[in-house]
Amino acid sequence: MRLISPYSPAFSVERTRFDVDYRPSGNTRLTTNFANLARGESREQNLRNALRMIDNRFNELAHWDNEDGDRYSLDLDIVSVEVDLDEHGAGDGFPIIEILQTTIVDRVAGARIPGVVGNNFSSYVRDYDFSVVLPAHNEGRSDLVVPAGFGELHGTLFQSFLRSDVYAQHFSKRPVICLSVSSEKTYHRTDNRHPVLGVEYRQDEFSLTDEYFAKMGMQVRYFMPAGSVAPLAFYFIGDLLSDCTNLELISTISTMETFQKIYRPEIYNANSVAGKRYRPSLSTADYSTTRIVYDRVDRSRLAVEQGRFAEERFIEPHREVLEEWSSRFREQQGGQS
Repeated sequence: MRLISPYSPAFSVERTRFDVDYRPSGNTRLTTNFANLARGESREQNLRNALRMIDNRFNELAHWDNEDGDRYSLDLDIVSVEVDLDEHGAGDGFPIIEILQTTIVDRVAGARIPGVVGNNFSSYVRDYDFSVVLPAHNEGRSDLVVPAGFGELHGTLFQSFLRSDVYAQHFSKRPVICLSVSSEKTYHRTDNRHPVLGVEYRQDEFSLTDEYFAKMGMQVRYFMPAGSVAPLAFYFIGDLLSDCTNLELISTISTMETFQKIYRPEIYNANSVAGKRYRPSLSTADYSTTRIVYDRVDRSRLAVEQGRFAEERFIEPHREVLEEWSSRFREQQGGQS
């Protein structure tokens, strides 16, 4: 089925609980953090240990009125977003985005408190951009050159989803996404300190990931929470510090720092703390492992396969209509990336 012009994307949302029984669905990117942990012989132990690490870190940061350090736990739901490829709404969908939504369980108050939507970010189209388009454009070059229009379709799809009725029906706040800082940039510690996010870092120029998320309408700030050894990159819309409560911010930190300790222990489980001038390194040997199995080699291989899947199933069959719609959407938003 080919999309017709003028195109108007229709989104749908499904939720899957991320717990010890979680198994990735057929549409899940297998390179994403939670799916990688849930594969192979160690899947159940991986999940149990990762969830325990998340809860422990949450209680460490939410230490007030929490003398025994066990007041809180987190429930995590995987939010899967599809866009309809059938102009008649017959349900022929393509998986666009997977993010995480946190819910804070307060055992003392007997309450379930909505957390943050976003956290992790998974996208087949991003795999296409970074694992297919970018390498092809730079084949034979010595320096990285970003092609014109890089990430524009992906950014438009994301912003369109945030403006959709479907998003408004499911979520009351805009997303916050938390990722690793770039190993190619240098970060400088500032005097700004937040009670939960910790000390703020800044850099002189944005990374390619920062620029990619800017096309999704998101800005970035870098903070290193208390007890952390490296800053995290927080992508958001609006005002990160005033739009989120302390418990919401803690839910993001505890979840994503845990994933980063597992995926990038060289940075986030290092044996030394980031200094005033900090450049992350994936080549250091001075770090500790979590004993949680994470296949980074397979992750790199699958990123290419998943990028090709997006190219063959979504981009190439509908390129002309998608580019026309993306251009029209950006014009309607006043040229906003």
